[in-house]
Amino acid sequence: MKLAKLTVIATALLSTTAMADWSANVGIVSDYHFRGIQQTESASASAGVDYENGGFYAGVWTAEVEDGLEVDLYGGYGFDITDGVSGSVGYTTYQYTGDFDSAYNEFNFGLSAGMFSLEYSVGTWDGPVDNEMDVDYDFVGLTVEGESGLYATAGFFGKDTEGEYFELGYGTSVGEFDVGLGLVVSGSDLDDSESLYLSLSKSFDL
Repeated sequence: MKLAKLTVIATALLSTTAMADWSANVGIVSDYHFRGIQQTESASASAGVDYENGGFYAGVWTAEVEDGLEVDLYGGYGFDITDGVSGSVGYTTYQYTGDFDSAYNEFNFGLSAGMFSLEYSVGTWDGPVDNEMDVDYDFVGLTVEGESGLYATAGFFGKDTEGEYFELGYGTSVGEFDVGLGLVVSGSDLDDSESLYLSLSKSFDL
């Protein structure tokens, strides 16, 4: 499953060889969440383009939110530490065309070993649209993914934000498409809900 924003970015961060020089992705999700926080109450379409060369990567990804579009710009470098263990460092900015939210800017660090991947991000949020102020935050996410397509993620917020979320899901390929099913349970101060979602996406070389 490559539709969710976190999955798309994590794939770019933690993979240095799987992606062609240029690739693209399109998809739709029935209920868009990011790090356990609900972004839409209805279906959301998305699309992105990625470039990778010798471990360096850059990309843009956009999705529908409740008011306007979310546009993510990111880049960085992924590298092998030892056989089977890889790391990454990068930067991501999340921008919005409407009044849904204000900008987020963060540094991302990743570590991947076998079925385990760890993300640490630290950044600044511009604050509520109607009362802008700098809010510092960090985020730690641990994902375990099995060969069968099952995965589980636990994420934790810190600094000026607090809370956690858990996601359990399954992703597989049907023909040329990736399909997924996920359950999100959030207990962060930005969202406190449970949601079941479906996704459909396709990635291809350019």
